[in-house]
Amino acid sequence: MGMEYFQEWNTNRETSSSTTTTTMTTQASKLYGKDLSVYDDLDVDTLLSQLSPEEISLLAKEVDPDDNLLPPSQRCGYECDKEPTGPLDRKKLIEHINKQALETPDRPEAKPFVAGVVRGKKWVAPEQSQQERDAEEQIAIDMGDEYEHALNDATQEEIIDLAAILGFHSMMNQDQYHASLLNKGQPIGLGWDGITKSTQPKAYPAEPPNLTDIDKTIRQVQEDDHTLTDLNWNNIKNISDEKFETLFDALPENTHLEVLSLTNTGLTDRVASKLADALERNQTLRVLNIETNFISPPVVVKLVKALLKSRTIEELRAANQRSQVLGNKIEMEITQLVEANPSLLRLGLHLEYNDARHRVASHLQRNIDRRRREAQEVRCAATIRLPRASLKKIEVPESISSLSPSPSPSPQPFTLVTDEDNTESIVPSSPELSPSTPADENPF
Repeated sequence: MGMEYFQEWNTNRETSSSTTTTTMTTQASKLYGKDLSVYDDLDVDTLLSQLSPEEISLLAKEVDPDDNLLPPSQRCGYECDKEPTGPLDRKKLIEHINKQALETPDRPEAKPFVAGVVRGKKWVAPEQSQQERDAEEQIAIDMGDEYEHALNDATQEEIIDLAAILGFHSMMNQDQYHASLLNKGQPIGLGWDGITKSTQPKAYPAEPPNLTDIDKTIRQVQEDDHTLTDLNWNNIKNISDEKFETLFDALPENTHLEVLSLTNTGLTDRVASKLADALERNQTLRVLNIETNFISPPVVVKLVKALLKSRTIEELRAANQRSQVLGNKIEMEITQLVEANPSLLRLGLHLEYNDARHRVASHLQRNIDRRRREAQEVRCAATIRLPRASLKKIEVPESISSLSPSPSPSPQPFTLVTDEDNTESIVPSSPELSPSTPADENPF
């Protein structure tokens, strides 16, 4: 039955193929001479289950080869039923292909090749218009007699140095550019058409291993040793999480440690969360470096958020973590936390979005400017102090004051005064000058 249905379907397909050209412009309402509604109740799975393997293979050949749901082996119409003769020998296969290519005669040419004779139509470049020829002409620049004379008499090395100064990098190679900047003289044999050879790499000695005693430094942090202000565990491998936790538990009670470096130490999210909790209670740490570890972006946000409570961290470096790209949501959250931090001066993080980079850089610059103004105010307050009752004045002698003209409404002069603790300050002097002070003590 299945074979008869397949033959009937194939016959209907062949007979209807001759009439498809007349019905392409109208909407198809019939299939194989029957309405489409007739095929709605047909169960395709039942029909396919009634076909034999030979009938299924014949039906498979009628499938569209561009069907992406089929594997590539079934899209190809070629089928090889030959049994394999043995394992594939690549060398013999290549030799057979080369031998077959040599034995296959070349296709005969319609016109034999003759040296010096052009076969076919020769290509001739189209003639350029007058506008195109004018555009290709060189533009004459009047540089003046002085500059033109200097450039005409300049040597090749001088022109290369001038190109390096002006930033014309495409006119020279790398060796010429660096030689011009360092004023070493141009390399011999390297002109405009010179070939730059690769320079030999400089051998730098490997960095010595970090010999910091982990247990000793942990005890120093726990005991609040005043000699330990910089703790460097960079590049120390195989530090257990218990030692990290012991160090971080001792940080809130420490009042002398200012710099903590934990680069490339294998910090994970669990340990970094302990560090964030310790930063919230520490009041002396200024620099924290945790680059090149395995911290995820949410924990980085937690570390930046912890800085809002301590308000002592001035520099945080946390680049090159598990995820190179933080994402827009994480970067915007970090930006908002940084903008709320008045003490952070430097942030070592790779931000992808321009908005986040610009906002973070602007806020950090404002923090640096404010810190500079505060430092200037402190220096001014330490230099200019108000006079006290116990100050000893150093006044100008009468002999010098008598030389001055009559008093004028100009500002009063300043007098150098000395406090009891030998602290010198500049204060406005009194209009009455005492003649008891020697002339060599006059600050003016």
